[in-house]
Amino acid sequence: MSKKTRVSTKNRVSTQMRTARLFRTKVASALASMALATAVLAGCSSGDSDSSSSGSGSGSSSAESAGAAADGTQTAAAVLADNKADHAEDGDTDWDESEAVDIELNGDSASAEGDGVTVDGATVTITAGGTYRIGGNLSDGQIVVDAPDATVKLVLDGVDISSSSGAAIAATAAEKVVVVLADGSENTLGDTDSYAEDAEANAALYSAGDLTVAGGGTLTVHGNGNDGIASADGLVIASGTVTVDAVDDGIRGKDYLVVSGGKVTVTAKGDGLKADNSEDADAGYIAIDGGTVTVTAEGDGVDAASDLVVTGGKLDVTSEAADDTSAHGLKSGVITVLEGGTVDVDSSADAVHSDAAVHISGAGVTVSAGDDGVHAEGDLVVSKGELKVAGSTEGLEGKDITVSGGTATVTSSDDGINASGGTTTSDSGGGQGGRGGGGGSETGDYTAKVTGGTLVINADGDGFDSNGTAEITGGTVVVNGPEQGGNGALDVNGSFTISGGTLLAAGSAGMAVAPDSESEQGWVSATLDSAVEAGTTLHVVDADGKVVASYVTSKSIQNVVYSGDGIESGEEYAVYAGGETSGASTGGLAAGGELGSAEEIATVTAGDAPEGGFGRR
Repeated sequence: MSKKTRVSTKNRVSTQMRTARLFRTKVASALASMALATAVLAGCSSGDSDSSSSGSGSGSSSAESAGAAADGTQTAAAVLADNKADHAEDGDTDWDESEAVDIELNGDSASAEGDGVTVDGATVTITAGGTYRIGGNLSDGQIVVDAPDATVKLVLDGVDISSSSGAAIAATAAEKVVVVLADGSENTLGDTDSYAEDAEANAALYSAGDLTVAGGGTLTVHGNGNDGIASADGLVIASGTVTVDAVDDGIRGKDYLVVSGGKVTVTAKGDGLKADNSEDADAGYIAIDGGTVTVTAEGDGVDAASDLVVTGGKLDVTSEAADDTSAHGLKSGVITVLEGGTVDVDSSADAVHSDAAVHISGAGVTVSAGDDGVHAEGDLVVSKGELKVAGSTEGLEGKDITVSGGTATVTSSDDGINASGGTTTSDSGGGQGGRGGGGGSETGDYTAKVTGGTLVINADGDGFDSNGTAEITGGTVVVNGPEQGGNGALDVNGSFTISGGTLLAAGSAGMAVAPDSESEQGWVSATLDSAVEAGTTLHVVDADGKVVASYVTSKSIQNVVYSGDGIESGEEYAVYAGGETSGASTGGLAAGGELGSAEEIATVTAGDAPEGGFGRR
């Protein structure tokens, strides 16, 4: 099913994406949506799901292939090194009062003392580089900067500027504009309620050159006709308290938008934070490495044409479309790297969405989504930090999903993780055949891997799902799978091997799947005579009566799969219900347990496929 994507009237993203940077290709969301609309959904639950995610499917598109090209293991430093450096410099906000030109605003007029500035009624025009301190109010006026190739510092020291004809501050010609919020000052800017379609300065605070906002004061911006703050080059917010509301995008830097400090609050009917240069290979990125950023948007919360990188600070995003358009929380055209700080997202569409790759690499991330919790057209990597998908349709969705470290906890109404997208081949997969029940007959070029860390899934659809292959070589995976028989805790179309780590997967029995019989590490799959209720303590016990694993169910289940150090292929094991658990619990899998008065409810041979299910013999 196609995912609809909001297109701003002023953000005409080119479909001719750049190819200059190897493996870093921007893909227009509209093209990706068209490609996804042609995908044929596969997998045992696809026919029953109402999810609008890309899901599993056959077929391919150039958009998907290009979008999936970015390496999802890249660090924030590596990603930023491929982009142009921002323009911020030490001393940008320093200014000498004795050298500043004073400009006094007087309601419907203004006055200035010094060179480089002219006044015409309520219009103040700055024509030379230098520092200008501005105070007072204009009820219907404008500050214009027309100083080509110059650096202009505007020290706002208690200003209130409204304009009925255009931007409140329009820097139409300057190399760099630095807006300094004087310590303790309160400043307000408001623009016209409409702009001509071809207007250059189309935000309440606009700069044609690089723009920096910083200082120890406050700035409130009302974008009544379009955007709140915009730069046609780069935009840096370094400090200060900045509050923006806008009828379209809140804060937009064409080449890049960097937030390194301060407190930024944005309410936008369009996108919240935006960088929209989709033409240059080293531009179109957003970086947040400090400060507190709160965004409420009816479009995408944070939208980067290329890369989105968070290495520090606190980012809180709410994105909810007012109509049937898509409003992602965090969106990137190439890669999103969440490496530091805290990130909280609540979105009516995907909470985190990338046309190529996503890397969770150290940030504390909590998301709730109307669609996917985290979606990547290519690589989706969790290597460090903590990811919590509190609610979603599909939790993690990508072509190649890897959990190598950190902790990921996923709650979903459909699949918990779903490796899907791209192309498929007809392949029964798995061991020496013997596939019934789940998965499906087509194996795609997708992978789901766990090599370390902790992955806990609570899914009403398939829990751990790959429309291609899957492997577990380390870490801990706990799947609290579905109660309904049309899905399974595990669902893998191709080969599914386990050679290390710990796996506990529990769910319904009708579509039960187990690892391949050739797996280096032993496993057991037990289908019970009848379902056990939520809150039941289960133990896997070896032939000597030793408890190998203890688990407390969180819902009614009838099949349980376990793999760990204590399982030897070909040996017999029993499943008991009752007794007690002890120690820490990971998604219901306890550190230890005792049988007590528990009763035996099943016996299995390690490596034997579940009866009536989808095992690998």
